[in-house]
Amino acid sequence: MNLRNSISSIMTKNPICIGINETLAVADRLFKENKIHHLPVLAEGKLVGMVSKSDFLFFRRGFSTDNEKLEDEVRLNNYSAKDIMTKKLAKLDPDDKIIIALEVFKENLFHAIPVVDNEKIVGIVTTFDIIKRLAIDEGATATYEE
Repeated sequence: MNLRNSISSIMTKNPICIGINETLAVADRLFKENKIHHLPVLAEGKLVGMVSKSDFLFFRRGFSTDNEKLEDEVRLNNYSAKDIMTKKLAKLDPDDKIIIALEVFKENLFHAIPVVDNEKIVGIVTTFDIIKRLAIDEGATATYEE
């Protein structure tokens, strides 16, 4: 993998997103049905945040009780994406280089970066995307040359 290639070469295009006012029950369904770990949050078509599966599970854990099922369902239908989303996000442009994503991942504690073009989300790149690409790349080396 050439670290100078654009992020668009490895990103997941057209990621599954959630609306800012969608309930956490919708988020739960999207996480389960699509086996994903990050949901970009949109308001009027623009990226405004991100809900990670970790954020979601932390929210649920804070309310666990012995008679959990009904209470959990009520909570998931009464809280929305805006209640737990991360608002301050790193973002990449489709033309940004893969090395930029690696630097962002190295300096921060998150595992997904939305890719935006004119404030519209066009993709998402995750640490898994990079690992997956490295695993299939026969030409991958352990050195980086400028």
